Amino acid sequence: MSEDHIAPAAIAALIERESIRELKARYCRFLDGKDEESWRSVFTLDVRVRTDIGAATGSAPARSFTLEGVDAFVPAVLATLAGVTTVHHCHTSEITLTSATTAGGIWAMADRLIYSDGRELHGAGHYHETYEKSGGTWRISSLHLTRLHVKLIGDWTNAPA
Repeated sequence: MSEDHIAPAAIAALIERESIRELKARYCRFLDGKDEESWRSVFTLDVRVRTDIGAATGSAPARSFTLEGVDAFVPAVLATLAGVTTVHHCHTSEITLTSATTAGGIWAMADRLIYSDGRELHGAGHYHETYEKSGGTWRISSLHLTRLHVKLIGDWTNAPA
């Protein structure tokens, strides 16, 4: 490849990766805005989600929960976040195109949940995701949130499980 020519396939791959980056940006914005219909649109109907509740420590796995299908996942998450101000940041994406219609990605993440009673959760970790492209649109088909750090502020003694 010469310095003044970029192969069309390389440009196409960059465009696909940028489309996935924009998908993840919408994921964060719609989640933090509690926009259920828009947030639902970033997932495949059969999305598989695993979320680690606490930070993994060495070889000990974190407690986690798993949900399958957008109709189970989206309402469950939004119900737990009702009345909670959330801030999600995702960055330093590693996106691998595995075919013309599938991809995988790992994102560093930080989140902050602020409850009306003064409690806060500050977390950091990674999203491990797969994507499917259908009808020209990328969607998240699986998501596993792993946490490296969780800091709880306030009294969580009687907090809902």
